[in-house]
Amino acid sequence: MTRHDRVAVVTGATSGIGRAVSIGLLRDGYRVALAARRAELLETVAAEAGVESGRALAVPTDVGDPGSVRELFSRTRAAFGRVDLLFNNAGTSGPPALLEDLSYEQWRTVLDANLTGAFLCTQEAFRIMKAQDPRGGRIINNGSISAHAPRPNSAPYTATKHAITGLTRSTALDGRKYDIACGQIDIGNAATDMTRRMAQGVPQADGRLAAEPRMDIQDVVRAVLYMAGLSLESNVLFMTVMATRMPFVGRG
Repeated sequence: MTRHDRVAVVTGATSGIGRAVSIGLLRDGYRVALAARRAELLETVAAEAGVESGRALAVPTDVGDPGSVRELFSRTRAAFGRVDLLFNNAGTSGPPALLEDLSYEQWRTVLDANLTGAFLCTQEAFRIMKAQDPRGGRIINNGSISAHAPRPNSAPYTATKHAITGLTRSTALDGRKYDIACGQIDIGNAATDMTRRMAQGVPQADGRLAAEPRMDIQDVVRAVLYMAGLSLESNVLFMTVMATRMPFVGRG
């Protein structure tokens, strides 16, 4: 199967990493179902990719809502006939807050977007991938290096990204019998609107404010395309792509 025959679903497709990866997949020949909450922005992603009409499908989606996720995959299969790749990218960090001051609603918002959404999309992808011909597919979860080295006041985000690692391992194991591969990419300081504040300084573990280096988001796109392009006989289980000089390895 060539890439021009392959179908991808990308969640959180209207901004940051999701937008860049969506455009990268479209330009690489994939047909892509673009999923995000903001319907008015979905069409701009396809326009920016500059691909022919019909290669991109815009589906307004709330990944924390089971019905909305079912609609996303139903519309994708109706339009394109199959699903070969799911990039579980949608998520939120929530506002920085002292752990003891977090509200239940703040915790639940991050949990639904980052973890429940990834699970619901994985479940729907399994149902399609195991039944299609050729059988199987690939799921790539957007994790975070924050699961290994959390930032201050980020308990909900860090907890969900730890959980994504467990979901990745379980999905990789449970998908074997269906020829479904699953891997995870942990990204550190890609240059997006979300990380723009890092140039001015962000809190460090010792209480200091310090500017942090960022990296070209296209390096993330190339990494995802590499993972996606492997045959189903091979899998990148975990990959870390990070700004070389960011304070992650060592003691800062």
